Amino acid sequence: MSARTVVITGGTRGIGLGMARALLADGHRVAVCGTDAERVERLRAELDGTALVLRTDMTDRAQARELWDAAVARFGGVDVWINNAGVSHTRTPLWSLPEAEARKVVDTNLIGVVNGCAVAIAGMADAGGGHVWNMEGLGSDGRSVAGLTGYGATKRAVTYLTAGLAKEVPAGVSVGTLSPGMVVTDLLTHGYGDEAELAKARKVFNILADRVETVAPWLARRAVTRTRNGAHVAWLTPGKVMRRFAAAPFRRRDLFATPESA
Repeated sequence: MSARTVVITGGTRGIGLGMARALLADGHRVAVCGTDAERVERLRAELDGTALVLRTDMTDRAQARELWDAAVARFGGVDVWINNAGVSHTRTPLWSLPEAEARKVVDTNLIGVVNGCAVAIAGMADAGGGHVWNMEGLGSDGRSVAGLTGYGATKRAVTYLTAGLAKEVPAGVSVGTLSPGMVVTDLLTHGYGDEAELAKARKVFNILADRVETVAPWLARRAVTRTRNGAHVAWLTPGKVMRRFAAAPFRRRDLFATPESA
């Protein structure tokens, strides 16, 4: 297929960076953003001009618009926009979560997505078309996990938001959701109270999770090919979950210590 221009928010780390690397390897044009100035500068130097790397706070719509404008100025347009930026919080009941931490999760995971959608859809409508992806996560399917109520609520809201947008988008513009499942990043392991609690969680992660280098290229290629309105692209399907639990007694994986066996 012809090269596409793809913007990935939160693309300076984790699965966002993994998708960016995969898209660049496939010959696409890529713009990524993050909020950590040091990480942005380090990645900009590493990629050495092969991608547009900006410091952008997606909770500020003016900055989101500057990201759009910079990508258009560099590449001539944007074909695909991926709202990937997201944060989690300490695993604790919502009523004991500090207000500042709760607000950061809601602002980043929901307001940031709203801003990204608003800027990208308006820009794509003016340009004649394009596709916006929103990233799902724990809570998107309505499943609740104690200690992650705030995070899960934002992801549930993003899924609803995307379904609603699919009925509102102007001609030529489409939206959909990407669901990476469990991916071994700091977002997955963040917020556990102690090492014993994390060790217990790792047992499940070693059954269901995958590394960035496994999931990101798979998602990236579908992000530029499955751009129909209302599309839902999921890596960890219910069938895959069942098969992995069934195989767990016979398949030993340690995603946190040694490379995953082929």
